[in-house]
Formats: sequence, C-alpha cells, structure tokens
Amino acid sequence: MGDKWTTRLPASAKPNIADVVKAATLESLGMNSKAIWRRCLPGGPWQRLLPGVILLENGKPTHDQRIAAALIYGGPSAIVTGPHACLRHGLRRSEIPSLDCVHLLIPHDHKRLSSEFLVVERTRMLPRPVVRDGVPLAPLVRATTDAARRLRVADAVTKLLIEAIQRGRCTPQVLLAELDAGTKRGTALPRRILNEVECLRSIAEAHSRVLSEGLDVPPTHWNVNVFNETGRYVGCPDAWWDDVALAWEIDSTEFHYFHDGYARTLDRNTRYAGAGIAVVQTLPSRLERDPEGVLAEVKAAYRAAAARPRPSVHIS
Repeated sequence: MGDKWTTRLPASAKPNIADVVKAATLESLGMNSKAIWRRCLPGGPWQRLLPGVILLENGKPTHDQRIAAALIYGGPSAIVTGPHACLRHGLRRSEIPSLDCVHLLIPHDHKRLSSEFLVVERTRMLPRPVVRDGVPLAPLVRATTDAARRLRVADAVTKLLIEAIQRGRCTPQVLLAELDAGTKRGTALPRRILNEVECLRSIAEAHSRVLSEGLDVPPTHWNVNVFNETGRYVGCPDAWWDDVALAWEIDSTEFHYFHDGYARTLDRNTRYAGAGIAVVQTLPSRLERDPEGVLAEVKAAYRAAAARPRPSVHIS
C-alpha cells in the first residue's frame, strides 16, 4: 500500500485485522474529513465500510475485515453472533447460512443502527463473550439460535440445528431454553424443528420418513428402544418393523466418524446380530440420489425377515 496515512497509524489505533480504522483516528492524525471522503469515492484508494469506519484499501473486504469493522462500529461491548460466530465456534461451513451479513449484539441502551452488511441487535440479555482469535463471540447456543431465528427455510434451519447438536456442543433442550429466554420473534420455525429433533435425529431421517410412504409395509415405529429376551438393551433404530424384527438405520458416515461414532456403530450392529435382528443400513445421500434403489433394498429385507422365525426381542 505505502500510503503515508496508513504507515502513520499507531498499532493501538488499529484492530486485529489490518487496515480497518475509525475515521476519527485518521482525523486525529491530521487528516481532514473531506480528504477522507475523497479517498473513499469510487476508484479511490480507500473505502467506507460502515459509518465512521474506513478500510484502507479498495479491494473486496474479507469476512475478517467486515467483522473488525462491525466491532469498531458497535463499540467495546459488541459481540459477534449468528452465522459468523457459529463458523468460528467450529460448525461446518456447509451447514451455516449465508455469511454476507455480520450479526452483532450490543447492550440495549446503546444507540447503534444496522447499516450496510451489518445487522445490529440491541439486547437486555447480552451474553458473556467467548473470545476466539481476538474476536468476542456469543456462546454457541446463543449464536445458533440467533442464526436460526433469521432463517425462513425449514431445511436450512434443520441443517444448522442438527449440526450444532451432532457436534456434541448443544442439546435440543438447551437450544429451546435459549429460544424461550429471548425474543419470540422468528422462533416458531426453529422451535418446531427442535421439538421434532428428539425423534428426527437428522435431516436424512426426515427424508427417510417421506420415502417410507412408498413401502408396501411402512415401519411400525420410529426411534423405539429394542431389547433382547433377557431385557438387555440392543439399540434404537431409526425405523422398526415389530412384526418381523427388522431395523432400518440411516447411517451418516461423516457423523459416525466423529466422537468415536464409527466404533459405536460397529458395537450396535454386533448387538443386532447377537439378538437375531435383521438390519438395513442406508447412507443419507442415497435417500435423494437413489430413492428407488433404497426402497427395493428395504422391501427385500422385509421379505427376508418375514421368511425367518421372529427372534425373541421386544420394544419399549
């Protein structure tokens, strides 16, 4: 860059992300407001990101630079929440809604308005921040519910909530409690989905329920506990045909490799085999990619299970 004003900025005047600075800081170094304005015109060397916040370059701002600008604008008590906070907490990018906007929480008595790419939310329930790489974040539970409240598509909300739950960081009950504690605006959809999550353990299972409508004999139960003849727990299949003791498991390989899930899957299948239970395992991707093939496999498994003596197992 080599700009004399950039090089004159003291380290304390700039946030962690280089080249994002208050216009007031530039004025304190002797640059008048008109000169700052001219440099931020189209084609100029700088650009205005938010009211009173300048990026000392003219390229497309990065996510980090937008977050830095948002925190400068929001003030020392501001906290990043929503999608950007979820991403920095470790949720997968593929399950997080758009990062085009930065969602900021500020104390209710502070006077800041949303602007440009920034959504400002004043709250009386400002959480204690979790600092990651110098950025104050809302705790994951709050960040997830804040993101979910602003989504209007059920599939996107479901993916986000299940990602937070499956990563072992939140429970449906905790997420529901967070929704109950805050504003009710935008909570109807995530609340409904969370109430279903206990029995719909993944979005893939929701797809399997729809697909099961094409079976000659649909499952008799969903997510029911199965026990052997001595009363020992065997498993809790996604779908269960009690008349023939057939289990259907929607197995997400990616999820099962997380938190030793793959080992648990092997243990579960060993228990099924020991109890004489027939099992159909389906990857989530096949539910949409090859629904007819999945239906054929489940139908064939049902016929095979019906042809052998039913093992002595029961549900509860």
